[in-house]
Order: sequence, then C-alpha cells, then structure tokens
Amino acid sequence: MALKDLSYSEAAVLAIQREMEADARVVVLGEDVGRGGIFGQYKGLQQTFGAERVIDTPISEAAIMGAGVGMALAGLRPVVEMRVVDFALCGMDELVNQAAKNRFMFGGQGRVPLVARMPGGIWDASAAQHSQSLEAWFAHLPGVVVVSPSTPQDNYGLLRAALQCGDPVVYISSTRRSGGCAARWTKTWPCRSARPHGCARATRSRW
Repeated sequence: MALKDLSYSEAAVLAIQREMEADARVVVLGEDVGRGGIFGQYKGLQQTFGAERVIDTPISEAAIMGAGVGMALAGLRPVVEMRVVDFALCGMDELVNQAAKNRFMFGGQGRVPLVARMPGGIWDASAAQHSQSLEAWFAHLPGVVVVSPSTPQDNYGLLRAALQCGDPVVYISSTRRSGGCAARWTKTWPCRSARPHGCARATRSRW
C-alpha cells in the first residue's frame, strides 16, 4: 500500500493529476490555474498537461461557469475554479438554472458532469467577502452534489469521486487548510482511489 505525505492542497493536485491521466475529457479552467492557483491546488498541472487542458480565463465568474457548463454538455469533464465561494455568486445563474436543472429538464438526455471548486470558510486577513461558509445554500439546491472535505485524505478521495460523478458537484474545500498555516499540515496516509460520495467517515468518537 503506497503512503504519501501531502498537504491539503497537494492532495488535491494529485487527485486531479490522476484523473487527467486516466481520462482525457478532464480539463481545468479558471483564473490563475496556469500558475498553480492561489493555494497551489493546480501546481504543475499546466506544465504537465498543457494550456489546452489547464486553461487560464479572464476575470469573469459568469463566463467561467457558463463555459464549464457548455464543456460538460459537449462531453468534457471540466473542473471549474471559482477561487473562493464568495466569487461563485457571480456565476450562480449558470450553476443554478443551467447545470443543476439540465438533467431533469431534458429527461436525462443531457448531463453536466462538472466540478465547481469554490474554497470556503474563514480565510485569515481576507475580510468578509472572502470568508463566507455557504454550504447550506448549495445543499438546498436540487440537482447538485455538495462536497466539503476536511482532511488531505478526504480532499484526495472525494475530489477523485467528484471528477467521476455524472452530475454537477459543488466542491467547497477549506481556505484555511488550503493556505497559510494549513500548508504546513501534512500527514502520511494510504493513497487509495476515490472515496464514494454519500458515505460519512467517523474520524473520532467519544465512545
């Protein structure tokens, strides 16, 4: 069994790398993804897979999300980077009215297998518009899967599962664990495949 000593962000990079190697339909698009992303969550991927699969975009969350929805409907599996969950609000129409509803509206003829990554929660010294926790909003949106990983192991396994999912996934990782003090938090763990969605993992118990 292979063991890895990875930070939270490094685990995400490895998950995307493995899925991009396994499936040529997986692409990444968003602001600053070519230089690795603001938390290093895409570090080295553009150098490995090229600018045609790791795509830098203009600063327009609506355009990024809309392009991702179109890519997914055309048969790709895009990772749509929103930088932080607060900025995703600028792309809500495309997510709520297009991605989430397409499968139902067209009787399953179209699927939108995209992963919308939007780190959330407290981000030190980054003020109110970069520190919201909006998981509950998305949990009340029919048609999407909501994922929020807490550990490097979860970030690896759940992100791989998200990239294999046939429906849109709202992937809300932790900003604090992605950067700052959390960048130094590493843990050796078994490097397994995807962790199934819908199954909780108890990490500790009082009993």
